[in-house]
Amino acid sequence: MLETAAAIERVDCRGVDALLAAARTGLERLTPEQARAAQQAGALLVDTRTETQRREQGELPGAVVIDRTVLEWRLDPSSGVCIPEADWDLQVVVVCRQGYSSSVAAATLRAMGLHRATDLAGGVEAWVRAGLPLHDGPADVRR
Repeated sequence: MLETAAAIERVDCRGVDALLAAARTGLERLTPEQARAAQQAGALLVDTRTETQRREQGELPGAVVIDRTVLEWRLDPSSGVCIPEADWDLQVVVVCRQGYSSSVAAATLRAMGLHRATDLAGGVEAWVRAGLPLHDGPADVRR
């Protein structure tokens, strides 16, 4: 976790590509199949896509939907506004549409102490390409 935070702080060049590369330092990203297996083994799949994206692409079965603007607070067990599942040792798999913002989010979670946080490489688009299930809802939205 400190490795990821330090990598982000050391970004020498400007721009989102440099930030993304730093965020992915030390991050063991999961394939769709690995993410599904992790979820079945007890990991928390966290969908950060917008409502519009979820409506257009479908919902991830068993995922918890947390808006990116409150993600850290909902997953920090000491925040006072966390979701019941929040735990420092919980494996969290962050999912977005294509696997970019989820990497930055996972790095942030790791930097704040959630050492098992990771993300889904390729996002929901990779999930769909892998033929994994989606559903029409309702989603488990946590505000």
